[in-house]
Amino acid sequence: MNTNSAPTDRTRIRRLAELASYEQTSLHAVIDAAYLCHIAFQDAKGTHCIPTACWRQGEYLYIHGSNGGRLTKILTSGIQACVTITHLDGLVLARSAFNHAMNYRSAVIYGCFEKVPDEADKHQALALFMEKLAPGRQAQCRPGNDKEMAATTIMRIALNEAAVKIRTGGPQDDDEDMGIPVWAGVLPFAQVHTQPVVDSLCNVATPDYVREWVK
Repeated sequence: MNTNSAPTDRTRIRRLAELASYEQTSLHAVIDAAYLCHIAFQDAKGTHCIPTACWRQGEYLYIHGSNGGRLTKILTSGIQACVTITHLDGLVLARSAFNHAMNYRSAVIYGCFEKVPDEADKHQALALFMEKLAPGRQAQCRPGNDKEMAATTIMRIALNEAAVKIRTGGPQDDDEDMGIPVWAGVLPFAQVHTQPVVDSLCNVATPDYVREWVK
């Protein structure tokens, strides 16, 4: 277990604790590899879990939303939220059905979201989001205008109460199952960049970041 700070009662991983990490570098790596997160919260209508785009800046995870959206209204009210990110890296096939597993990288973040009120900070945050999607894109596309920015809320949650859980490697079979004549190993998963599809009305040269996408 790698640790930078002691886990809280909410973040302490008890099941397979040897897979836990409370190290900020591990947390940053899981977030930076993700385009989506899931945000769980509760209101008068029940418990909800909403997927949304995310990115990291320093020690905060950022999201954005419409000013009138339910997610925005609830998260900016100071309610407690739980953010999760998961990357599936492989199916682990063991000799025993109950020893099958998955290889994964996951993060859980607890806390309250806060609104980013400063206009300059909002512009900077969205520029970083665009750079995450496609490095170099921000300098080429039209930035948000005053009307678009006024209708958008940027929110962030601190990364000071979080835990990471990572499993790698092959199956872990019991000694008595090692003689079972069945294939054992890992079926890997990977995120693959496929060939870009140009818009039919696009008549500009292909930029470097698009040409490099499949590489």
